[in-house]
Amino acid sequence: MNSTDRLHYNHVRTGGTAYYRQPRGLISVRGTEAVQFLDGMITNDVKTLVDGGLMKAALPNAQGRLLAVVRVTRNGERLLIETEGATRQKVFDHLFRFTMAGDFQVEDLSEEYSYIRVFDRSFIPITPPFIEFDRKGGTEYFVHSEDAPDFVGELRYLDAVAVSDELFEVLRIESGTPLYGVDMDENTIVPEIGVEEMISYTKGCYVGQEIIARIHFRGHVAKQLTGVVAADKSDLTPGVEITTKDGKNAGRVTSVTVSPKLQKTVGLAYVRYDHLANGTELLAGTTEVEVADLPFVR
Repeated sequence: MNSTDRLHYNHVRTGGTAYYRQPRGLISVRGTEAVQFLDGMITNDVKTLVDGGLMKAALPNAQGRLLAVVRVTRNGERLLIETEGATRQKVFDHLFRFTMAGDFQVEDLSEEYSYIRVFDRSFIPITPPFIEFDRKGGTEYFVHSEDAPDFVGELRYLDAVAVSDELFEVLRIESGTPLYGVDMDENTIVPEIGVEEMISYTKGCYVGQEIIARIHFRGHVAKQLTGVVAADKSDLTPGVEITTKDGKNAGRVTSVTVSPKLQKTVGLAYVRYDHLANGTELLAGTTEVEVADLPFVR
């Protein structure tokens, strides 16, 4: 981490205002059958979503494997789906191909709105129009693209610092947030992500529901995403296999960073169920690691 990123890291971690811009997807679903349609496509219960409410969910395929992690909010008469830039087109194409099957319309708003994440709950924007996605430690906004320069100017006026891609990667891993294409992909079974709030086990049928429910009610996943912490001054490499001390396979590391707050190398990893307990000692290659609950930093 360079000196500027280190200063900005300390600024964020001590409650200072900062912002981060990146391409993300924003997709609208509206129509008299929009709730029914989306409820049959994602893992959470859309019927329970009130106006202004927000829920996390997964978009699975028929085998219960992950196409995308999404967040859904009800915005008046429309449902808005927010997802990573890497999964934006996939989500839109997957939903749009069903538009002839009922009274709902699917529209990609990603180019119309710019994504800006603000680290600091005290920031109150005055630039409309925007769509808010609240989260711990800050708020994420989709600001109309024409208003985005004024929005950023307002942040800078309040002495907000810009978070670089490199710094955001550190903050992302410290917060235990998986990235599609790095920590999860179409080979990931939805429950392996380990975010129970994404899945409703009572709402009824949806694509992939049978396999996901079977895992929940009849047993558990073979592996799950969790954290690992390396011993002081030890190396940790993405992609390295994790083993027990006696050489048995125990998982795989997916993302790695050095946490300035913890002063340790930390990583996201899929660890086999029998070794998921916090504090379990394992080997990542030749590096000694301990399993750690996520997030690393709150």
